Amino acid sequence: MSQKKSLDKDDVTRPEVRRSQPISIVCARGTSVNSRSVRLSSSAPPVPDPFPELCGTPSPVAMATLSPPSADKHLLKVFGEDDHGRLLHVNDGVAALDVCRMLATTARCSEPENWTLMEVHPALGLERCLEDHEAALEVQAGWAVKGDARLVFCKNYAKYEFFRKPALFFPDAMISDSADGGKRMTSQQLVQDLVQSGSCPEIQGFLHVKDSPRKSWKRAYFFLRRSGLYCSSKGVSKEPRHLHCVADLRDLHVYNVVNAQKLYTAPHRFCFAITPSGSPVRLHHVKMFCADSEQSRTCWTSAFRLFKYGKQLQCNFQRSNWNRQSLDATNLMDGKAKSEASLVAMDFSGSSGGRVMEDPSEAEWEEGRVWRRREVLRCSLPNLSSSSRPAPALHAGQPWFHGAVSRMRAHRLMERQGLVDGTFLIRTSQQHAECFVLSLCFQMKTKHFLVIPVSASHCEDGGRAYVTMDDGATLFSDLLQLVDFHQINKGILPVCLKHPCVCVTL
Repeated sequence: MSQKKSLDKDDVTRPEVRRSQPISIVCARGTSVNSRSVRLSSSAPPVPDPFPELCGTPSPVAMATLSPPSADKHLLKVFGEDDHGRLLHVNDGVAALDVCRMLATTARCSEPENWTLMEVHPALGLERCLEDHEAALEVQAGWAVKGDARLVFCKNYAKYEFFRKPALFFPDAMISDSADGGKRMTSQQLVQDLVQSGSCPEIQGFLHVKDSPRKSWKRAYFFLRRSGLYCSSKGVSKEPRHLHCVADLRDLHVYNVVNAQKLYTAPHRFCFAITPSGSPVRLHHVKMFCADSEQSRTCWTSAFRLFKYGKQLQCNFQRSNWNRQSLDATNLMDGKAKSEASLVAMDFSGSSGGRVMEDPSEAEWEEGRVWRRREVLRCSLPNLSSSSRPAPALHAGQPWFHGAVSRMRAHRLMERQGLVDGTFLIRTSQQHAECFVLSLCFQMKTKHFLVIPVSASHCEDGGRAYVTMDDGATLFSDLLQLVDFHQINKGILPVCLKHPCVCVTL
C-alpha cells in the first residue's frame, strides 16, 4: 500500500509531457501557418515575390487579364487569313460591323468600313460575308458543335458595290421582262430603284442545280422574285402552272462555293448555295447552283441579298458612306486628303511656266524619265556601307506583295475580297526566274501582267537594273515606283491600281 501511494505522489508532481502536433501547411504565401510565422512577418520587412505568377497570389495585372468575363460578355473567336485565331470578349447582340471596327483598330488597319467577317465552312467549301447588322454571336451559336466553321476577318470591297455600279452587277439580259410592269427596266431606273428604295428587279436566267450529293447536275430556268425562287418545268415558260417554288428568301443564307468542281463535280467553278438559316449547315440541307460566269453568279447572290434584307442594306450603305465622308473630312482638315482628279501631269521645261500634258503616253514617258534620273542621282551618292550585305527588297514589306503564291491562290484572295475594279496584288512568278506578276481585277475577271527585270546592258543610265511591263517602254527602278505610277496612270493596264489585296495577322 505504501509503495502504491508513493507512485501516485510521483505522478502528481511529475511535469506533463508535451507531444508534437501536426501543423497544416498552406501553399499560398502570405497566409499565417503558425505563431512563429506571424512573429517573423511582424518583425522583418516583407520581401516582394519576384515571380508572383509561379506561386502565391497572382499579380494585379495577371488577375485583370485572366479574369473571367462578366455575365453579359461572351467569347467570340475570329481568325485572320493566316489561320491564327483571336478571342474577343463581346457583348450579347454585338453587330458584325462593331467587331470589324474593334479588330481594325487593334490591328491598325486602314479603311475600317471595307473590312468584314466571313463565315467559312472549310469542309463544305462554303463562304459568305456577314452583313454589317448581323449578330456575330448568333451566327457562332448556330454552328454544329463538332464542325469546322469559323469567322475570318478579311477585306471585302464589294459589300455595297452594286449600289454604286448597278448596271455591272445586274445586266439587262438577266432582268425579267415583268420587272417593270411588262417594260424592260433601264439602267437609270434600276439605279433609282436600288438607291432610293433598296429593292431589286426580278432576275431570270439558266442555272445548273443539284439538290443532293447523290443527284447529278441539271440545267433549268429560274426566276428570282420577292416572294421566292422559282423554277420553270417547261423551258422558259412563266405561266404559273409551270412554276414551282424552290426556296423562300426569308429563311435562307446564300454562300459562295469554293473549289466546287473538285468537291461537287460542278460543270463550272461559278457556284453558290442556299441553306436554311435556322439550323446548322449540313450537306443534305444544302442546295447547289452553278452559273455560267462570274457576273451571272454575282448577279444572283446580290439579288438574294437585296430581296432578303432590302431597306436594311440601304441603311448600311448610307452609314458606310457617312463614316467614309467623316474620315475624309478629318483627313482634309489634317491636310492628308488627295483627290485623284486633282492630280495632273505638268511640263515645266518650256518658257511658258508650265503646261498640262494631255497626252497620256507623253505623261507616262516623262514621269518615268524623271524617276530614272532621280534614281541614278541617288545611287551615285557615296555608300558608306557598301561592303555590308545588301538590304532586303523594299517591296517585301508592302501589304500588296504576297511572295511566291500560285496563280490560283492569287485569284482566290482577290475573289474573297470582292473582285472590284482596281483590286491588285504583286507576287513572285513561279514560271520565270527573277520576275514578278501583277494580278489585277477588271470587270469581275482577274488579269495577270508579267513584270520582268531589264538587264544593265539595255538601260540608258548605265549599270542600273529596272523592271518593266511594256517591253522597256516605261522603266521603274523597283516595284514601289511601279505601283505608285499606276495608281495615277493606267498605262497598259485596263484600270488604275486602287485597292490593294491585303492579309492581316491578328
